[in-house]
Amino acid sequence: MNWLRRKVSIKENTVETFLIVGLGNPGREYADTRHNAGFMVVNRFAKSKGIRMSRMQFNAILGSEKINDSKVIVAKPQTYMNLSGRAVGSLMKFYKIPMKNLLVVFDDLDLPLGVLRIRPTGGSGGHKGLRSIIERLCTQDFARIRFGIGRPPGRMDSAAYVLQSFFKDDQELVEMTLNKGAEAVSSFIEVGLENTMNRYNGSI
Repeated sequence: MNWLRRKVSIKENTVETFLIVGLGNPGREYADTRHNAGFMVVNRFAKSKGIRMSRMQFNAILGSEKINDSKVIVAKPQTYMNLSGRAVGSLMKFYKIPMKNLLVVFDDLDLPLGVLRIRPTGGSGGHKGLRSIIERLCTQDFARIRFGIGRPPGRMDSAAYVLQSFFKDDQELVEMTLNKGAEAVSSFIEVGLENTMNRYNGSI
C-alpha cells in the first residue's frame, strides 16, 4: 500500500500546470470592446475545451481542466487592466507555475485586425496590462499572444478607440481571428511555443 501511494504521488507531481491569462476589463460595458480581445480569446478557448469559467480566486475569474496530461488554468483578472499583474503574480505563486507555462493574451494597437503575433518575450509596448504583469513578475520572459486591433481612424483618441466595440463590418474577421487565437492557445499547451509561433504567427 505504501509503495502504491508513493507511485501515485510521483505521478501527480509530474503533471505540468499551465496558466492561460486573457487581459481585459470587468463589467458588461466593456465586454465586447477591443481592449477585451484577450478575454474574448480565452473565453473562446475555454468553450472549445468545455472549461467552465465560474470560480473567483486572487481577483480573477478562473476555470480549469485536464488537457491530455496537463492541468490547464484559464484566468481573466478582474482588477481592471492596469493592475492585472496582481492576479497573475498571485496565481503563478500559488499554483507554482513555471514561467515557460504562462501565456498572456491581449489586444495590440500596432497590429492590424486579423493578425496574431506570438512571442516568447518582449516589453509592454505601452500596454498597461502587460506592463503590470512584467512589473509584478520581475521578468518579461513569458509567452504572449498579441491580438491585432488596428489603429483608430482619423484623429480618434486611442484610449476611446480601444474601449469601443469592433466595427460591424469587421465582425466576420473578428470571429475568424478569435477562433485562430483559441487554436493558438491550444497549440501552445499541446505542442509548445516554437511550433505554435510557426503555425499561427501572421494574418488570417
